[in-house]
Amino acid sequence: MYSDLGDAELRRRAAAVRLALFDVDGVLTDGRLYLGAAGEELKVFHSRDGHGLVMLREHGIHVGVISGRSSPIVVQRMATLGVEIVEQGCHDKREALQRVLARTGCAPASTAFTGDDLPDLPVMAVVGLAVAVADAHPSVRERSHWCTRAPGGRGAVREVCDLLLAARGLPDADRA
Repeated sequence: MYSDLGDAELRRRAAAVRLALFDVDGVLTDGRLYLGAAGEELKVFHSRDGHGLVMLREHGIHVGVISGRSSPIVVQRMATLGVEIVEQGCHDKREALQRVLARTGCAPASTAFTGDDLPDLPVMAVVGLAVAVADAHPSVRERSHWCTRAPGGRGAVREVCDLLLAARGLPDADRA
C-alpha cells in the first residue's frame, strides 16, 4: 500500500465516509476497451466489486460513479447493483463531484473517491479519502491517501468497500 497516512488516520478518514465514488474505466474495469466489429463496446466487471458496492449501500453509504466516458453498459451495470448516482461523459470530474455533493447533501470531507489516472486528480484533491488502485498512474498513487493491493477491475473496488465497512466496525460484512 502506498499510504502516507498512519493506520489510525486512515481508519478515521474511512469511518467518516458517507459517499463513495468510483471512476469506471481502470477502476471498476481493468481499463481495457473491448470493441466489436459493429462498433459495440464491452466491459468486464468483477462480481466481488459489485457485491461490495451493494454492501456499502445496505450499510447507508451513498455509492456512485463519475466517468469521463459514456457507456450504456455502465448504466445497465449500476442499475443492476442499485447504484443511482451515475455521472458519465464528465470532462470536468470536479464539476460532476459538486453536482453529486449537492444531490446527496454530503460534504467533500465525508466523500471517498477511487481513481486511476490523471483526470481523477481534481476530485482526489478535495475529498476526505482519495484512493488509487494498485495499477494507477504513478502521479495518482503519489497523491492518494491509500492504494489498493488489487489492480482496477480485479477486486480493487471490493478492497475499498471492505475498508469502509471495517472502519464502521463491520469487519465481517464481506460474509453477508
